[in-house]
Amino acid sequence: MSANEEILGQFLGDETFPVTWVSEIEKDFFWVYDDLHIPHPVSPMFFDIGGWWLSCDHMFRRFGTPFAVDWLAKNVNGYVYTTAIPAEPDLRIEGTEYSSRYAARVPRDAAFATAMGGYLDTVLPVYGAHFADWWHDRLVPEMQRNFAYLEEHLDAAGDMSLAETATLLEDAIDIHDRHWKIHWMLNFAQLSATLKLRAVMEKTRGAVDEELLGRLQNSAKDRNWDSIEALWRMKNEVRDDDELRVAFGAGDAEAIGTALRTSERGRLFIADRLEPYQREFGWHAVWSHEFIFPTVREQEEPVLDLIRGYLDSDYDYPAAIEVMRRDIEAASREILDGLEGEALAEMSVANETNLRMAPLTPDHHFYIDQGANAHVRLVLLAIGRKLVEAGRLDAPDDVLFLRYNELRMLIGNASVVDGRGLVAARRTEREASKQLQPPNWIGTATPSQLAFPYLVNWGYPERFHQGRPAAEGPVTGIAASPGQVEGIARVVMTVDEFDDVADGDILVCQMTNPAWVVLFTKIAGLVTDTGGTTSHPAVLSREFGIPAVVGTSVATKRIRTGDRIRVDGSAGTVDVLESAGGGPVVAAPVGIGS
Repeated sequence: MSANEEILGQFLGDETFPVTWVSEIEKDFFWVYDDLHIPHPVSPMFFDIGGWWLSCDHMFRRFGTPFAVDWLAKNVNGYVYTTAIPAEPDLRIEGTEYSSRYAARVPRDAAFATAMGGYLDTVLPVYGAHFADWWHDRLVPEMQRNFAYLEEHLDAAGDMSLAETATLLEDAIDIHDRHWKIHWMLNFAQLSATLKLRAVMEKTRGAVDEELLGRLQNSAKDRNWDSIEALWRMKNEVRDDDELRVAFGAGDAEAIGTALRTSERGRLFIADRLEPYQREFGWHAVWSHEFIFPTVREQEEPVLDLIRGYLDSDYDYPAAIEVMRRDIEAASREILDGLEGEALAEMSVANETNLRMAPLTPDHHFYIDQGANAHVRLVLLAIGRKLVEAGRLDAPDDVLFLRYNELRMLIGNASVVDGRGLVAARRTEREASKQLQPPNWIGTATPSQLAFPYLVNWGYPERFHQGRPAAEGPVTGIAASPGQVEGIARVVMTVDEFDDVADGDILVCQMTNPAWVVLFTKIAGLVTDTGGTTSHPAVLSREFGIPAVVGTSVATKRIRTGDRIRVDGSAGTVDVLESAGGGPVVAAPVGIGS
């Protein structure tokens, strides 16, 4: 932060949310609560080796970004806050990685930001133009080989030694980091394609049509849709088979699984349909940016619940995908309509590049945000089982409550680390953290820090300028997907509540990620606590054509399941028309920076 820069706001902690500052310089930075990815108290292991921020220095180095050179994370009362580091040679601020401290990577040259900016402008169009080819021809095959290697060893983990599984973890970390480096390449390539389309739209049409631009970010062919198609096919098989249909009427998912195993037909369905689905599409959890939540690969109940939900609604995948294809085609015609000559040619190229990049948003979640983290989790659990067998821990997932180097010490010599004591203390700390209400941001807000481009994913600077949310009246947020809808609210906080979502419900939640995509085939609208116009819930809502308001900060506190609400995805407002109990809606208190 420049010494003479205007301070727009500051929160350094209070009795409800105390903050320990490692240095005075930390206080000068704008730290954003990462409810976009990790809205719950973070596990020690994920903070050490799983965080998306751990590879950001690679992104900034590769592209020569003038606006930032590193991205740091801070664990505050169990919650993750992150901040971007500017290219200032005199800056000394501490970061952490692999349980170790380091100084943020800043350039020695005071003129770096000014001199390097031209490099980004020069190379970025190359990524926008060619990355889709790199993705399909080179990068996806590389990631598939990496996953095949880990899965082969995970299948044989029962016969591996503790030392061999420890070595496999190092391989998994290397693979995780490599996939995240690919992630940042893709992010900038998508940014280039989107910025180009916006620029050409403004040049040829005089203004940017945000709704049209949103429709052109949609995709009708990606791994999200592949997963939905696979569920739809299983639904049809159950619908058309008397024996399977009876089993799926047995009750909850656990009862369905038991019923399937009582017959040869049911066992065949599990072996030929359910388990292959888990092996292909099960590499994600309800919150993918964490190791602590079980993946679909480990549990069949979420898949059975989804099939039953599709069966109840007789979900029509071909019709849904056809609507999406036709809308993308219509939007493509609309953006070209009336243009001629050079303007038509320029817009055609920009639109075609954008359309090729659009499927990479859900696809990169599949291979990176979900897949890379899920594979590391399963390797950690394989180590955990070895440590339980050796009498060093009580449960396989105890490893997630250790720091990275604590785990390695425990593997090497059980006498130097009180594994059980550390795990018990960390589990207690995590439960205590759940009782806190983390503010949206801490530290110091300035114009330059609010202007950091990536903060749009969290809904900034809009969420900052909204100030403290009102305790009464409409819930306000960011207009994410246009349209207006009225319906019954369904507040969903955990995967256990997915099956409660009925056709036509309006989903109210903290945040979504690709694990939630199956709910979008049911819901009529969406409201989230966090996110911006480029965040997952905003993009997916536009893809499914449902109104959405994101970045409200307080939706899950002020809206209750059963409330009748009106969502205006064009204005960014949510009105509670009638409370679930018929009485007044009692607003929950909101904290500083909320």
